Amino acid sequence: MKNYFPTSLCLISIKNTISFVVFLLVSFSINAQNLEKKLSKADQVFKSYAYVDARAIYLDVAQKGYSSPSLYSKLADSFYFTGNLEDSVEWYKKLIQLYPEDLNPEYLFRYAQSLKSVERYKEADTIMHQFYTITKNDKRANFFTKKRDYLDFIKMQSDKFELYPLNINSKNSEYSPSFNYQNQIVFASSREKNNTFKLHEWDEMPFLDLFASNIQEDNITLDDPVKLKGKINTRFHESSTSFSKDGKTVYFSRNNYLNHKLGKSKKGVVLLKLYKATLHNGSWENITELPFCSDDYSVSHPSLSLDGKKLYFASDMPGTFGQSDLFVVDILGDNQYSNPKNLGSKINTEGRETFPYISNNGTLYFSSDGHIGLGGLDIFVSVPDEYGFSDSYNVGRPINSPKDDFTFILNEETKIGYFASNRKGGKGNDDIYSFKQTEELITSCMQYIEGTITNNTTGNPLTSADIVLLNKNEDIIREIISDTNGNYRFKVPCNENYTLKVKSKNFMPRDILAETTDAFEFINEINISLINKEKLLSTTIEINVGDDLTKILQLEPIYFGLNDAIITTETEVELQKIISIMNKYPDLKIEVRSHTDSRSSYWYNKKLSVQRMRATVKYITEKGRINWRRVRGKAYGERRLLNKCTDDIPCTEEEHQENRRSEFIIRK
Repeated sequence: MKNYFPTSLCLISIKNTISFVVFLLVSFSINAQNLEKKLSKADQVFKSYAYVDARAIYLDVAQKGYSSPSLYSKLADSFYFTGNLEDSVEWYKKLIQLYPEDLNPEYLFRYAQSLKSVERYKEADTIMHQFYTITKNDKRANFFTKKRDYLDFIKMQSDKFELYPLNINSKNSEYSPSFNYQNQIVFASSREKNNTFKLHEWDEMPFLDLFASNIQEDNITLDDPVKLKGKINTRFHESSTSFSKDGKTVYFSRNNYLNHKLGKSKKGVVLLKLYKATLHNGSWENITELPFCSDDYSVSHPSLSLDGKKLYFASDMPGTFGQSDLFVVDILGDNQYSNPKNLGSKINTEGRETFPYISNNGTLYFSSDGHIGLGGLDIFVSVPDEYGFSDSYNVGRPINSPKDDFTFILNEETKIGYFASNRKGGKGNDDIYSFKQTEELITSCMQYIEGTITNNTTGNPLTSADIVLLNKNEDIIREIISDTNGNYRFKVPCNENYTLKVKSKNFMPRDILAETTDAFEFINEINISLINKEKLLSTTIEINVGDDLTKILQLEPIYFGLNDAIITTETEVELQKIISIMNKYPDLKIEVRSHTDSRSSYWYNKKLSVQRMRATVKYITEKGRINWRRVRGKAYGERRLLNKCTDDIPCTEEEHQENRRSEFIIRK
C-alpha cells in the first residue's frame, strides 16, 4: 500500500523549506558582510606594516573558506615580509594556481624565494622561468640567459668558512655587528630588559637598541653585552652602526626620531634615517641627522671606509633600481656630503640590496635577494675595479643558507668575522654567528690553462721549457718555465683569447692558441709536444722540384674539419716541420695546395679551399717568419679527389676526410 502525504502537510513543508533557504541567504549575507569588514580592517592594518596583526585576521578569514587574490597575496606577504618565507609557500601557491590571470610577476619572484627557503630549488627555478618569460629584462632572472648552473657555482664557492655559535644571542633578535676599533663588537638587539618593553607592530618584537661586547683573546668569543651609553638609544629602533678608525664617531640607523620628535612620511609611515654621534667620556652625544635623509624614503645601514672619506648605505630614495639599492657619498667635512651616488647595475637589482660592509681593503660585502642565491637574503662580495666594483658573487655555504643571511663583517688581518641569520638552530628570531675564513673567495671568473711539455719523439717531459703567455694584442702577460715533470699552469680571466709561445733548447719552438669560456674555475688542458731539431734535420734526403714535402718528411696528413679552415694543434706540429726545413734551406720555395671533399657546391668548395690555403700560408709566413716570396698557394676545391667520393657516391666520414688536405709542393 502506497503512502500519501496530506496536502496541508506538503504546504507546511514547502513553507519551512522557503524559510530555511531565506535564513541561509540572510545568514550568508551577514557572514559575508562580517568577512568583508574583517578584511577591510586587516587591509588597513596591513598598510600600516602591522603584518602580524593583519595575518591573524587573514588566516581567520581564509579558514572560513573565503578566497580571493587579495586575501592570498597579502596573507603570503605577511609571512614573507616578516622573514617567515617557509610559511608563505602555501599561500603564494594558492594565489598563483587559483588566480593566474593578470598576476603581478612580483608574486612569482616571492614564491620562488619562498620555495628556496625550504630547499625546493627545482620548483623555484620553474617559477623563476615563468617570471623571466614575463619580465625578460629583470636582472633577478638573468641567470636564465647564462648556461652555467648557479647552484654549481655556489657549491664551488662553499666551505671557505668555519662557523661558531655565540653566547650573546637571546630569544629575540640580534644582528648588525660592527667593529668599533676598541676591541669590541657593537650590535643591535631586541632583548627584553624588563617587563615594560614595547613591541613593534611589524613583527611584534621589542624595539632594537645598541649593545657592545668585548672580543676575547681567541678573536671569536664575545663577552656579555652592555648597552651603549648616552643619547644614542631611544624607545624606537636603533641598528646598523659604523665607526671611524679612532672609535670616536659613529654613524647609525634609527627610526625617524630626533630631539623627542617623531617624523612621518606623507603616507603617515615612520621610516629610517642615518644619524651621526660622537663619543664624550664614554657616552654617545651630539646626535645629528645626515642631510641627505628624508621623511619620505628610508636611508639606513651605514658603512664607513677606513680612511673616513666615503660612506656607503642602503636606501629606496629616487634613482633606486629596485626595492632598495646601495649608494655612496663623499664625506666633505663640517656635516657636508656629496650627492648620493648609486653603486650601479653590477651591485643593484630590482630586488633588495641592503646591509653594505666596506672592508679595510675596499671589498664590498652586502645582502641581496635580487642576485641569485639559496633563498631569502644571501651575502655577496664585490671587489673594487677601475669602474667602481666588479660583478657580485655569492659567498656560498655555510655563510649563506635558505633563510635570511645578512650584516657580514670581516677582519681581513685575522680572517675572523661575524654575520647574522634567522636560520634554523638559533636561539632567537635573528642570531649573530662568528666565523673564520679558511680560503679565499672567488671574486672574478677565472680559468686555468695547464698541461705538460713533452718531447715529440720520445714522449718524455721537457724540464725548464720556456712558456710565455700573451693576450690577444700580443702583450706578454706572464712567463714561466715547466717544472721537473714538464708541467706548467696559468690562471687567466674567462672569455679571452691567448697565445702560448713555447721553446726549449734543441727543440723547435711552437705557438699555441688558447681560448677561455665563461665557466668558473674551468681547466683548459693543453699538452704541448716539441720537435727535436737535431732529429728532424739529421737525415739527408734527395728532393726534387714537384715533390710533396708531406711524403718526403713523412708528415702526418694535414686535414681540416668539415666546413672550416682552422689550424688545429695537431696540424701545427706538422707545419713546424715544414718551417724547420725551410729555415735550414733558405733557397727552398714551396706551393701550398689546398683541397676539399665533394660535399657542398663546386663554388662553395672553391671558396673554402681558398680559405684553407690562405690559413696555411699565413701560418708558415707569420708564425714561422718565412719570407712570403718563398710560399705561394693554390686552391683546387673538389677538382682533385683522391678516391671515388664524388657527389653521387656515398662515402664514410674517413673517406671524405682523406680529400680535405693540404700538399706542400717543391717549386725550387
